[in-house]
Formats: sequence, structure tokens, C-alpha cells
Amino acid sequence: MASGIDFLRERIDDAVIQHGEFVQALLDHEAQAQDDRFRNLCSQHLPRMREHQRMLEEYRETLNAGTTSSSLSTVADRVRRAAGTAFSHAKHLADAPISSDYVRLVSDLELARQGEDAFKTFRDGGRQLGIQRLAEIGEIGEPDHVAYVGHGRRLVQQLFVEGAAGAEEF
Repeated sequence: MASGIDFLRERIDDAVIQHGEFVQALLDHEAQAQDDRFRNLCSQHLPRMREHQRMLEEYRETLNAGTTSSSLSTVADRVRRAAGTAFSHAKHLADAPISSDYVRLVSDLELARQGEDAFKTFRDGGRQLGIQRLAEIGEIGEPDHVAYVGHGRRLVQQLFVEGAAGAEEF
């Protein structure tokens, strides 16, 4: 298992990939949503989520700028990133047939919760380690993910109730 700066780089790489999936899902679902409330939820949160993605990518570049690793580990990093991107695209294609706003929103909430956990970890870990920028990224990203999850949970409950209406007699 990697440690030190290599561990941090791997976690930031993971966050860039995972959060990128979330941003892409919001973009796709904003365009695909049949329910205006879902479309508005995506539209409302996309600007901040794009900003978080930008911060993560910039921080990754900052961490990689000081790299004096061997060409072998550089190649391994590139392969790992390419594999992560390929996995992300494959997952996105596998999710493409989803036609229900309810199912799309449930999937988005899962991605948002993963992002929330990552940003909380960066905030608290950055504070404990004295890594100011990492803590700042967490402090900025975590509350926005909490807000998305709160709004999304309320909407998913409404979509569920609306979809299940009429089943009361069973």
C-alpha cells in the first residue's frame, strides 16, 4: 500500500474520477430529466460541482508537479488514470438505459454521498496533517454535497410517493 504523498495522490486521483462521474451524471440528467424538479436540481447544483471538480483537478496537478518519480511509476500512473477513465465511461454507458427519473436520482444520490464522504475526509485529514489546501477543498466541497443530498432526498421521496400513489389498497 502506498503511503505519504503517493497515498495522497492516489486518493485525489480517485476523487477526481469519482466526482467527475457525478458531474457527468448531473449534466446528462439535466438534459434527460422528464421531471422539471429533477432538471432544476441538476441545474442548480452543477455550477458548484464543476467548481469542485476544477479544484480537485488543480490540486492533483499541484501534487504531480513536484514528482521526481521514475518513468516506470509515471507510466503506471498514466495507465491507472486511463483505466479509471475507461471504467467511468463504461459505467456511464451501462447506466444509459435508465429511463426513470427516480432511478437516475437514486444513482446521483449515491455518487453525491461518496463525494460528501471524500470531501469530509479531505477537510478533517487536511486539518490533522496541516495540509491547508486539502482542508480548504474539503471545507468548500462538503457543505455543497450535503445540500445536494438534502434536496435530492426530498425530491426522491416526492417521486416515490407520486409513483406509488394508488398502491395504498394493497
